[in-house]
Amino acid sequence: NQDQGNKGYDVILKVLLLGNSNVGKSSLFLRYVDDIWNDSFVPTIGVDFKIKTFELDSKKVKMQIWDTAGQERFKNVIASYYRGANGILLVYDITDKDSFRQIKNWLVEVDRNANKNVLKVLIGNKSDLESRRAVTFEQGKEFAESNGMKFLETSAKKKVNVNQAFETITREFMNSGLDTQAPKKQNKTFAVSNR
Repeated sequence: NQDQGNKGYDVILKVLLLGNSNVGKSSLFLRYVDDIWNDSFVPTIGVDFKIKTFELDSKKVKMQIWDTAGQERFKNVIASYYRGANGILLVYDITDKDSFRQIKNWLVEVDRNANKNVLKVLIGNKSDLESRRAVTFEQGKEFAESNGMKFLETSAKKKVNVNQAFETITREFMNSGLDTQAPKKQNKTFAVSNR
């Protein structure tokens, strides 16, 4: 019974991590949910999913986080996971200009597959690799602003701005006036069967 698991939460949301392969989506995902850092890169196959519960601005939040594969061959598999997503973190690697350029294509995918009012935050990951930086903070910020997104630079390795990234999307959701509770289907069916 899905509703049982959702009782007692003020806010329930589904968040997707999108971006090219090797930009650090899984690292952000694991650092945020389990506070784990792993140096070896293993590409995500399809999707991975975890639940994180936390308190934010005295509200109890339940977040479903979906980590997706960045490789082209998984694009069609991932498309179905956009449905029902409330927030999307679009991730690029600050040392990889192409991963930043590709965000445009990821936005096309989002427009094609996600809800119209899905919230988006742009994330420039690997900010600890300053000496290898290929995308400036200003470029990231400018692109985010021109596309109506908030922007943060993060380091999953050094644990910089990781919590803030997920809290930003949660706050955006809480302030959006969109329904912050999952639909309570059960009550409806109950009402119908009682007629």
